[in-house]
Amino acid sequence: MSATSDTPADSKEARLRSYLRQRAEDGEVYVKSKFIADDVGLSPKEIGALMVKLRDSARDLEIEKWSYTSATTWRVTVP
Repeated sequence: MSATSDTPADSKEARLRSYLRQRAEDGEVYVKSKFIADDVGLSPKEIGALMVKLRDSARDLEIEKWSYTSATTWRVTVP
């Protein structure tokens, strides 16, 4: 990744994508933004916004809004 062409939002998205891919490589994983925020170094609000973006754009991940119980749970799989 070139530091000159990547925006801070791109690096946050890439960091989250990499984290999710790693966690889901053995099948599927269910995550809540508030529980992975420290692992990724982002706020739960940032993660929630990026999950919506990644759901529509990430070709290497399948992201599904799974349920809402005190916070959105996301189901992530690697196709």
